Formats: sequence, C-alpha cells, structure tokens
Amino acid sequence: MKIAPGIDAEDWKRLDLTKPDSPDWDQAIAILDKRIRGRFTDAIDVLIAGDARRPVTERRFGFAILALDSFLVETLEAFRRGLRNTRSQSKDLCVSFLTHRTAFKQFFTDELATRFYYEFRCGLAHNAQVFGTGRIWSIGPLLQLQGDRITVNRSAFHQALLAELQEYLAELGNPANIVLRDNFRMKMDFIAEGKCAR
Repeated sequence: MKIAPGIDAEDWKRLDLTKPDSPDWDQAIAILDKRIRGRFTDAIDVLIAGDARRPVTERRFGFAILALDSFLVETLEAFRRGLRNTRSQSKDLCVSFLTHRTAFKQFFTDELATRFYYEFRCGLAHNAQVFGTGRIWSIGPLLQLQGDRITVNRSAFHQALLAELQEYLAELGNPANIVLRDNFRMKMDFIAEGKCAR
C-alpha cells in the first residue's frame, strides 16, 4: 500500500524511530512531506497556477482549492494530536488550528474560525457550496470582514497553510519535541496499517 508517492507502508515500518537522534527521523519527516504534497498541496498549486492566467473576475477554482485546504487543516491538526479517528472532531480540529497556528491566528478569532468551519469547510464538503454570506476570492487579505460577510482569499489561505506545513516539519525535526513526534508516529503508524478508523 502506498502511503505517499513512491513510498510503501513497509518503507515506513522499517524506520527506527525509537531514539530521538535516529537518522531515520529525517526520512520519516520526508515521507510526511511527500504525503501532504502528493495528496494535497501539489494539486492545489496546479489549480492556483492555472487560475492565475485568468482575469480575477473569471477565476473559477476557488471551491476546489479551499475544499482541499480545509481538509488539510484538519489533517495537520490530527497529526499534531496523534489522532487516529477524527470522527465528530472536525469542528474542534479546524477551529483550534485556525486560532492557534502562527500564520492564521492573526486573522481568526474563535467566532470567525467557527463561522469558517460551518460556512466554508462544511458548506464545501457537504453541499459543494459556501453557506451564509461567505465568499471565496483570489486577491486581497487572507480574511476580510465586511459587515456580516466573510471573504477568504483562497490563494493567501493556501500560502499560509504551506507556511504552517513547513513550520510543522521543522518542529518534527527537533528531537526535543517528544510529544509532537510521538503523536506524529501514532498517526503514521495507523496509516501504515491501512485500517480505517470506525
């Protein structure tokens, strides 16, 4: 079973991550990076690049870009916490990520993060639409509030998410981050087992 482009579950299982100074930690972190880029960010980058050639008013991939990035928000927070099963935890994962991660917390209060979760993440995931007064755009600040309307710049949101991915990978590279590394291992071990959480 492939757990990342060119990486089998057995490749992961062969790593020795029992010691904080094991050289296999670099490979483990590279596997996560390949997994996230191969399944999420590379595709989003292609969509953003394809849209960039169009006039702003004719750009059309915002829903797909923000939907994938919303899934990635939850994925990264689940890795940070070592969660194997995220059922009924999506809201908490999304709100926590947006209000605590460096590149997002300047934009999101608990209230705005909760609105993002319901209006954007749930709207896109469950109904292929944005609920409420939300709007997806490709220019301007990452988040803009005009009256009751929230506008999310999907390109700026994606760049912030890429920055968060890099920050997380750097944190995993530090042997002193024992809990973060243990949580990462728990999640990846579960993925490598190929079992769905029920």
